[in-house]
Amino acid sequence: MRAPALKAILLQLHSVAGLVLAAVLVVVALTGAVMSFEDEIRGALDAGRVQLAPHAASRMSLDALLAKLQAGGDPVASITMPRSATSAAEVRFARKPDHTRPAPLYVDPYSGDSLGHPAADAFFATVRKLHRWLLLPGDGNGYGRTLTGIAALGLLAMLLTGLVLRWPHRPGSIKVWLKPHWQLRGRGLHRSLHAVIGTWVLLLYLTMTLTGLWWSFDWYKTAATWLLARSPVTAQRPHRPAGPEAPSAAVSLDRVWATLVAERGDRFEAARLTLPSGRDGTVRVRAWLTDARDGAHDELRIDGRTGQILSSDLYADKTIGEKVLARVLDIHRGSIFGWPGQLLFMLAAAAMPLFGVTGVLLYLSRRRHKRMQRAALGKTG
Repeated sequence: MRAPALKAILLQLHSVAGLVLAAVLVVVALTGAVMSFEDEIRGALDAGRVQLAPHAASRMSLDALLAKLQAGGDPVASITMPRSATSAAEVRFARKPDHTRPAPLYVDPYSGDSLGHPAADAFFATVRKLHRWLLLPGDGNGYGRTLTGIAALGLLAMLLTGLVLRWPHRPGSIKVWLKPHWQLRGRGLHRSLHAVIGTWVLLLYLTMTLTGLWWSFDWYKTAATWLLARSPVTAQRPHRPAGPEAPSAAVSLDRVWATLVAERGDRFEAARLTLPSGRDGTVRVRAWLTDARDGAHDELRIDGRTGQILSSDLYADKTIGEKVLARVLDIHRGSIFGWPGQLLFMLAAAAMPLFGVTGVLLYLSRRRHKRMQRAALGKTG
């Protein structure tokens, strides 16, 4: 197949995919831009709630805190406890029979008193659902997840076909690749902006797309895990029992916390203890290694009745591929590169409407040009 014919096919594929998926991609991109600095925004809004005055007294025991929270009527799903003595604990509640979930709550770990709900929690929860599932029924189990996944695959196809279509005659010239032709007007300017700014964000969009597919398709997650991770038996470090078995004992978060501190010492900044959902008494623990609450964390499963560590997945023991999997979200939003990365990813996401607008204008321009050509051929014929 000759190069002109191949480019015509690729242009058709690029155009059709863009026209069909433009609205979904713009929604996903703009909501992603809104969430780029979610942690920083929420941290600033919640500073008055989560920062406590220094206390001379000791914190309540986790078991006493849990009992006080459970007395409120809503079953507790998890408690996130910071190591800092001047930070509030965060409580998340289990889903109700109607599948709704009460809003998270900040509590004073010294008294167990409520400090209020996280600011903007409902707003960001809605934006996240729009970003991932387009607010369609079923959330992660509905067809909205599939639609955003298809849109991500379509964007991947557009990025690759767009790169081929704009490959210049002088590929070694940085100016040709990266400088828009601002002196042009109309169709020429639209094409220049579409192609050149598309080149600016190409690697960022590739990163967003390849990581975003992690949440869209189970087969993609399975394949990525198979490719980058070791088998669970190899990745997890075995442990000896921390104490005598007591299968009839009640689950104790204090026992779990003591085991965590004995195992990890001061090598974590905060830990989320997720209560058992069944009868096995296993408490899932996520211990963050930094205040940023990013993907650098340890995962442990601890028997809440005995304090025995059933399994651990430590960040320090991970391979490079496993660290990539652990930080998919940080890579997806650019936070793995610090705030400059977050800013670049946010600006790139916010630029998506530009490609939708210029793409539609170029498509209409090509249609108009073809009609004029057919009209001219009809007159000369």
